[in-house]
Amino acid sequence: MISIITGDVINSRKSKPKLWLKVLKATLNKYGKEPRQWEIFRGDSFQLETKPEQALEAAILIKATLKQFKEIDVRLAIGIGDKTYASKRLTESNGSAFVNSGECFEQLKKTTLAIKSPFESFDTKMNIMFELALLTMDSWTPTSSTIIKASLENAILNQKQIAELLGKSQSNISEGLKRGGFEEVLKLLNYYKAQIKILC
Repeated sequence: MISIITGDVINSRKSKPKLWLKVLKATLNKYGKEPRQWEIFRGDSFQLETKPEQALEAAILIKATLKQFKEIDVRLAIGIGDKTYASKRLTESNGSAFVNSGECFEQLKKTTLAIKSPFESFDTKMNIMFELALLTMDSWTPTSSTIIKASLENAILNQKQIAELLGKSQSNISEGLKRGGFEEVLKLLNYYKAQIKILC
């Protein structure tokens, strides 16, 4: 089984694409190479292939990456399933993971993050949790997003080390993580990974 994340940048024209595109590409590069594992198309839409257990972390990291820019956000649909045809380009590959991701993306109306997998009860539970988490995540400020991104990317570092990395005080880091609900986000990630292990 694989996971396909389909996303598009909200208000992409309100910030210089040169700025956010560079950091988005750097984040996508953490999960594989372009264009086999990820692709950006139509200027502000993208697809990324990950392992199912990595999908939610990748989605949250992408959100934190883009919300560093004022007025920018992202819609993300996680599809889990198989890959029946592998092309040299991700957007030309196929399988139920792609279908689930595409259908999930089409259904994103008021929410900015959802999942569709072969496991309906898992989806129902996770999507309720996502909606609750988004009450906080959709309100991340550029400052909080920068701190959360650094903390997700450097999980082995403590707050003091994150502060040194970003050139901020430890109290700034602590406050930013608290405001961004980082502890709760980690609990959500751990729960998701535990459930995926059982299912996949």
